[in-house]
Amino acid sequence: MYHAKVNGTTQFDLEWDGKSEEGKINGEVFSADMISTGQNKTHWILKNKSFVAEVIDLNMETKEVLVKVNGHVYPVHLKDRYDDLLKSLGMEGAGAAKLKDLKAPMPGLVLEILVKDGDLVEKDTPLLILEAMKMENVIKCPAPGSVKKINAIKGKAVEKNQVLIEFA
Repeated sequence: MYHAKVNGTTQFDLEWDGKSEEGKINGEVFSADMISTGQNKTHWILKNKSFVAEVIDLNMETKEVLVKVNGHVYPVHLKDRYDDLLKSLGMEGAGAAKLKDLKAPMPGLVLEILVKDGDLVEKDTPLLILEAMKMENVIKCPAPGSVKKINAIKGKAVEKNQVLIEFA
């Protein structure tokens, strides 16, 4: 069972394995003819209506999907039974990474600092370049956040687990 929120407002309960031609939407059984028309593209006939659907983007971590249906793009946010269980236990969002500090993964020399205090960063944003064992390592942000304070200094050596950047 998935709970789908489309465009941030319209909600559906969806029981479907993603492969078969039958499932349930809001408890109502549906049967659709569908055929793959290319990578991430399908053609559906549902209740005598034709739909061309394409998955434009899929983020498994956030369970967000960007879907184009008959030329219109819809953001869809999915929740599954595990999200429901966490919510019932008062632990909603417990799986989301909360970024506090970025620590040096190894001893090395800070070659470049690519962000500044106050910057908003996304997951995988390059933060700094650390030289270790004659190799340049781009240290990327493990989760979205806001840079609170940069402790690293360009040209200075750091030890393993030393806090390089603090996040708000």
